[in-house]
Amino acid sequence: MSISQGIEHFVERAMYASRWIMAPLYLGMSAILLALGIKFFQELWHFIPHILDMPDGEVILKLLTFIDLTLVGSLTLIVMFSGYENFVSRIDIETSTEKLAWLGTHDYGSLKTKVTSSIVAISSIHLLKVFMNIEAIASDRLQWYVIIHLALVISAFFMGYLDKITKH
Repeated sequence: MSISQGIEHFVERAMYASRWIMAPLYLGMSAILLALGIKFFQELWHFIPHILDMPDGEVILKLLTFIDLTLVGSLTLIVMFSGYENFVSRIDIETSTEKLAWLGTHDYGSLKTKVTSSIVAISSIHLLKVFMNIEAIASDRLQWYVIIHLALVISAFFMGYLDKITKH
């Protein structure tokens, strides 16, 4: 092996090994999930005692907050597991352990599609919360909420479309 081939081999091995730098970041996403879980149950703790006194609209807004937190948690899981499997290492789970059906089936393109569709869903819920409280929102802010949401929807559509045409 020549010196240039040895250098090339070393550089390639070092670059490939650097993927492990991402592992602590994906592990750190577990802390994000824990924080979301704490926030979810904190909100639930404050919500339950007042549920009978709250107007229907306020109950719906609170329920949308719970759905929002759950969707963000699901998105975090998707990014954590799929990102780790796509960029770091395959997750080896014993056959006796329950395995998520989708684990190991998402490539980078489908991960992007799932993330963008989750972002659109989260944005939709936020926009619905804004519409439920429309009298308290200035019209120029409402306009920006709609514009940003439409930009997210259009972006998700085009990303999905581009992913579809590149796979065929």
